[in-house]
Amino acid sequence: MNWIIDHLPEMLSVAVDHVQLALVPVVVGLLLSLPLGWVANRWRVARAVLVPVSALLYTIPSLALFVMMPLLLGTKVLDPINVQAALTIYTVALLVRSIADALAAVPDSVLQAASAMGYRTAGRFFAVELPLAVPVLVAGLRVAAVSNISLVAVGQIIGVGGLGFFLLQGFQTTPPNYQEIVGGVVLIVLLALVADGLLALAGRALAPWNRKAVAG
Repeated sequence: MNWIIDHLPEMLSVAVDHVQLALVPVVVGLLLSLPLGWVANRWRVARAVLVPVSALLYTIPSLALFVMMPLLLGTKVLDPINVQAALTIYTVALLVRSIADALAAVPDSVLQAASAMGYRTAGRFFAVELPLAVPVLVAGLRVAAVSNISLVAVGQIIGVGGLGFFLLQGFQTTPPNYQEIVGGVVLIVLLALVADGLLALAGRALAPWNRKAVAG
């Protein structure tokens, strides 16, 4: 416990980097997934390609993907972009199916009513389909955020890993510094819980009708 108290400022500073490494890919992944999910929902052929491919991407081991990024992007091995690009791929892999399924669940009667009111394709998507997809979309974002916060620690094996630094360094000392290891793990779990809670609150605020439906 003494080690954690003595190094708390350093750990909190690294935690900020950890959050940045984990959550920037969530935002970028969301922006990439929205058009892909829309395309997958609109055309059956596109869904037949995009959904299986995105699911396949998520099966790639994180460490292998981190190692591949410098070769694919032409970046340096220690460039944080490698981790963020890999986590963006995982986020897209998680969200494409969620968005396509959420859009497909919008009743035809609602879409026809929106069209009758004069909404064109783009306007109907942003004003009707996307708001109705918020609960499913936020659920996917919560999974992506928690998963990314955990996976960032793996990046420490290639030299970029936020709080994973304390886990790796703690194991490399003789004897292992369990206080350092536990401190890193606890901070990672706390960050995941906070991110999940904030996204849950955002989902409740953006889709109040869903909260009432669940309560009823």
